[in-house]
Amino acid sequence: MLFRNRLASSATATTRAGGWIACAFAVLALAVPAQAQYNQRIGNDMAKCAAGAGPAVRVTINDIKSSSGNIRVQLYRATKADWLASGRWLNRMELPARAGSMTVCVPAPGPGTYGIAVRHDANGNGKTDLTKDGGGMSNNPSINIFNLGKPSHTRVAFELGDTVKPMTIRMRYM
Repeated sequence: MLFRNRLASSATATTRAGGWIACAFAVLALAVPAQAQYNQRIGNDMAKCAAGAGPAVRVTINDIKSSSGNIRVQLYRATKADWLASGRWLNRMELPARAGSMTVCVPAPGPGTYGIAVRHDANGNGKTDLTKDGGGMSNNPSINIFNLGKPSHTRVAFELGDTVKPMTIRMRYM
């Protein structure tokens, strides 16, 4: 009888431990997709901005000064914690610059409030050169010496539903 009670107690403990392990794996499985949504490097797939597609933003970038260097487009959540914070972008694409205008499709992980930042790395060195590089953001906020090119998340925020939203961003240079 004592042996059976210990065996039953051992089986119950094993079942409980298995339950805790299963719960731990479930929590990890939920945490990974949440973290995986940051830092997605994507290409410019215009099919994601076709009729009936979405959520996505079809961005026309105007006033690109030259065809040298690269254009970087980044999608952020428009929150104080995420907007322009290092490593907090959701999707990023880098393309060879084309003077004049370019159109890109920026898919979003779902409906929500977002901001888009565009940078023209004119010499392609991967660094921000204030006197050479250009920039632009959703809603085309003014950029000046007082905000150092970083307007608040509320100035760039836009709502995105399940559809494709057209947007125009004007590049600005010093």
